[in-house]
Amino acid sequence: MEKNRRFWSGAAQPGTHIEVVSLEWGTASIESRLDDALAAPGVLYRAIQAEREGADAVVIDCMDDPGLFAAREAVRIPVIGPAQASMHVAAMLAHRFSLITTSSKDIPAIEELIARYGMSAKSTPVRAIDIPVLELESDSQATVAAVVEVAQRAVEQDGAGVILPGCTVLAELIPQIEIGLQECSLAVPVLNPARIALRLAESLVSLGLSHSRRTYAAPGEKALRWPEERPITGSKQ
Repeated sequence: MEKNRRFWSGAAQPGTHIEVVSLEWGTASIESRLDDALAAPGVLYRAIQAEREGADAVVIDCMDDPGLFAAREAVRIPVIGPAQASMHVAAMLAHRFSLITTSSKDIPAIEELIARYGMSAKSTPVRAIDIPVLELESDSQATVAAVVEVAQRAVEQDGAGVILPGCTVLAELIPQIEIGLQECSLAVPVLNPARIALRLAESLVSLGLSHSRRTYAAPGEKALRWPEERPITGSKQ
């Protein structure tokens, strides 16, 4: 958490105060549709809490954007998902981008997310490094090497003009990934989805803009129960 807090604080513009909070519920990492669904209640809770405590915007720290659209219905302040934000920036910077995720098992879910954002025509096939999220930082050199190898294939074989890392945990490794690609004579932009999401949130706040209530209508008042803290596991394979 401390490392994450340092990254977010360092990525902010002068005068922006960042509060990094963890979710009350969910899995240790988000790498599947099940993980997304289990994280969503925590995202909603934190977004509502942030607005009530006077926050100007919320940024979800996950490239699966769990609970993004639901959170926009729940609050009036901007809620930004790094996947949606960085895909749109990537689409402006190149004819096609490549999203490199952590697990091959998560590729179908990522493809669904790309389609939801209307970016299928701008995306090359999703590729994976097959390193679990919780192991990305255990050997950063191996992680960087894996991303560079897969990114090289995405550029040379798929025609990608921009590389989009599929996990915000990779944020601090992006400069090393860029150097690795340059050493392969592939000077393509490697985006930092977390930084893009934060800067977009800052821009929307400065412009006085937020999501449309015509698109993200506020739900009606009704009784609400949050999940109780009970350990659960996924189904056995």
